[in-house]
Amino acid sequence: MTWKERRNVTILLCIAGALFLALLVVFGMIYRQDREAALAVGAANVAAAQGLPADPGTYTALRYYNGTTTLSFALDEEGKWIWADGPDFPLNADIVTGILKTLSELKFQQTLPATEGKESYGLDSPSATLTAASGEKSQTLVFGKTTTDGDSYYMMMNGDESTVYIVADTLVKQMQLPIYDMCVLPELPDFSELNLRAITIQGPVPAQESSGEEDQGDEAAEPPPERPTVTLNARRSSGEDQPALWFTGNDNVTASALLQDLLLDLKNMSMAKCVDYRPSDEAAEICGFHNPDAILKVEYAAAGADQTFTLTVGARMPDESGRYVQLGDDTTIYAVSSDYVDALMTISVSGMRGSAPAEDATE
Repeated sequence: MTWKERRNVTILLCIAGALFLALLVVFGMIYRQDREAALAVGAANVAAAQGLPADPGTYTALRYYNGTTTLSFALDEEGKWIWADGPDFPLNADIVTGILKTLSELKFQQTLPATEGKESYGLDSPSATLTAASGEKSQTLVFGKTTTDGDSYYMMMNGDESTVYIVADTLVKQMQLPIYDMCVLPELPDFSELNLRAITIQGPVPAQESSGEEDQGDEAAEPPPERPTVTLNARRSSGEDQPALWFTGNDNVTASALLQDLLLDLKNMSMAKCVDYRPSDEAAEICGFHNPDAILKVEYAAAGADQTFTLTVGARMPDESGRYVQLGDDTTIYAVSSDYVDALMTISVSGMRGSAPAEDATE
């Protein structure tokens, strides 16, 4: 074979090799697309076969275990979602419907034959479970351990131990939200200064001094000391829609920085979170409500009528970010940021002439 012939053969082989590689790439792309389509169709078919409804609005009950707590929810007679263990709990239904939406849109990243024991997938001791009912039908998901990347979970459905699915961790993450974080927090009245009529702040009950004598019975027992009280009255001489002058007794305290801080705090105050719904007596005592540090009463106008709002302030939270509070006659314990009660606590301890920060004064 001549040199030219060898060269031509080499060129042809190179061209053939390039064409072969191109064909491999094309076939690989086609195979990949077909495989992904097949997996998608397979996942959709499995979801349909398992009876998962496409509309989250068709669910009527939800129960799940998130690894530490079991929570149950159901539709009441009016079609509203309620917490089964506390039907009167002000539940944020959007959180429940969000979980059901994720469930209804569940996609399987991979479908595996369960050729190994459940312990291989962590399904012998589930990290979470979920059961959702739609009419007379229900679906149960059992989650095992996470995959090696930590972003997905192994899962079985409806007691079928022949198939294992891999799903994103989105649903399990949604199930981690504590029940009190699902509470619709109360909205406080409009405490703009024009609506305010009077503010009364009571401080902590003074400690009783021991006389060193034994109690001589109920008749000889002294009544408990009264709480120190500061009352602030708004006076308007030019009509109810005019700025007020604020007095405590005969003292005009309108220009007091402490008063202005209090008015600003009242206007902006909001509850940070629900701490305990229908707390036990022991829980209420732990949070400081056996002897509250302060009691705030606000007289204000709303909808053309005089109203009264009461805020009972308990102990400081362990992280000192705020205080435990109760609203009116509601025993539910909420948390409020320290920023909204600093002026209130200062007045409760030292009155309008107080200068020491309340958090220091109550040490």
